[in-house]
Amino acid sequence: MNESVFIVGGCRSGKSTIALDLADGLRSTEKIFIATCQPLDEEMEDRVARHQADRGPEWKTVEEPLALPMVVEEMARPGKVILVDCLTLWISNLVLADHSRDQIEEHATNLARIIQNSPCPVILVSNEVGAGIVPENALARQFRDAAGKVNQITAKACGQVLWVVAGIPVSIKGKTI
Repeated sequence: MNESVFIVGGCRSGKSTIALDLADGLRSTEKIFIATCQPLDEEMEDRVARHQADRGPEWKTVEEPLALPMVVEEMARPGKVILVDCLTLWISNLVLADHSRDQIEEHATNLARIIQNSPCPVILVSNEVGAGIVPENALARQFRDAAGKVNQITAKACGQVLWVVAGIPVSIKGKTI
């Protein structure tokens, strides 16, 4: 049974809180939080500190901005739960590191395979970026397109998909929480 959960929604919609609550409700001997954020300014440093305080000391944090599939595969073991927050920042990191659209899709496909074969639940958080306007510049369009494709690949690979709106999770695939 595929116990993976993909949580998607708008910015500041409550996705991370829902993901933590879901993970905290699972029986696991170890909780692993894979952070993709690279806090490059004071605002992001503050956000990271708030997220760390929210999840508490029982979480082991692994910071990985680029090699996400490798780290998920390395960490996935029976009895654990893995929470990845977030795919959108991972995609941004890949785009800014000059990964092509095909390379990003390949990374996402590899991550999907790893999630489907994981011996433990994997919860992944991402922003839905396709509900807005078409971005004005090429870099922003490249990011939007990559995020849309990665979200589609991830949603297909996961046993459950939740859409979060105003802090309320709506099940769009799999069991209802």
